[in-house]
Amino acid sequence: MLQCIFLVSDAGEVMLEKQLTGHRVDRSICAWVADVLNDYFGALNEDIIKDNFVIVSNVSDTLPWATASHVPWRTAEPKYTNNEVNVELVEAMDAIINRDGSLVKCEIYGEVQVNSRISGLPDLTLSFTNPSILDDVRVRKLKNTPIYVKPQLTSDGGTCHVSVLVGIRNDPGKTIDSVTVQFQLPPFILSADLTSNHGTVNILAKKTCIWSIGRIPKDKAPSMSGTLVIETGLERLHVFPTFQVGFRIMGVALSGLQIDKLDLKTIPNRFYKGFRALTRAGEFELFFGEPNCGYLTESRGYMRSMEFASVSLSSGANHLHS
Repeated sequence: MLQCIFLVSDAGEVMLEKQLTGHRVDRSICAWVADVLNDYFGALNEDIIKDNFVIVSNVSDTLPWATASHVPWRTAEPKYTNNEVNVELVEAMDAIINRDGSLVKCEIYGEVQVNSRISGLPDLTLSFTNPSILDDVRVRKLKNTPIYVKPQLTSDGGTCHVSVLVGIRNDPGKTIDSVTVQFQLPPFILSADLTSNHGTVNILAKKTCIWSIGRIPKDKAPSMSGTLVIETGLERLHVFPTFQVGFRIMGVALSGLQIDKLDLKTIPNRFYKGFRALTRAGEFELFFGEPNCGYLTESRGYMRSMEFASVSLSSGANHLHS
């Protein structure tokens, strides 16, 4: 067993030293450290180690703990005062809407995040009420969005009038909050005077306008309006901005995926299980020109993000082991 590991330069200079006191670490850790760093940086040499010394040091600290466990990514014999496991469905909606308000593209992608703080080595099996959604793990296409954004821009005589209306299109049954509308003012805009009946409007550096709405009220539709002064010599807008929309919906997964149960084996007598779903806006954009759909062709699909647990995802008769 090793007592210490070194990272040595081509000239034989010790660049990093790690004491392994209290660990039972095999010599194979040397090759493992090199493989992990090489995969992370894409290459491994003296200059890369010097430029990323903090990362290299942290990775080297983590790996000796991992080798002492039967599960490579879990520390040996973990113990927690409060045993609990939390599962979260996190989804993001990508959408492209043209200047007529027509939906060009709308897709959902997401991941299952599991955070287990249970002593020992738990064996978990996660089941869904509608596992057929996972039979095809490509991006799930939707026909509508939970909110609408209707911008109008009219310009003449060196002035552009702006009006943006936001509201709920399809009520998901949960509160829609953290709603924002953002767009970049064209470079030939000299000044902007924009106000809203709900939320705040700020024009930041580089002429970025952000309308922070927060939660959409039930008694009125949030609206923003105002004027943009165009550069002298130009009568009207010839380049139109792209509106980027942000939102968050706690407690619902718009893909329709639902958790049925979480079975745990080899666990303590008392533990807590928590479940939560979250949908947020991904690349949600409104174009006044011709939208570029190419950047949404990648199928990100449903991913699994497992932290500190051994988990099986149950999909009908199939089981995915992580």
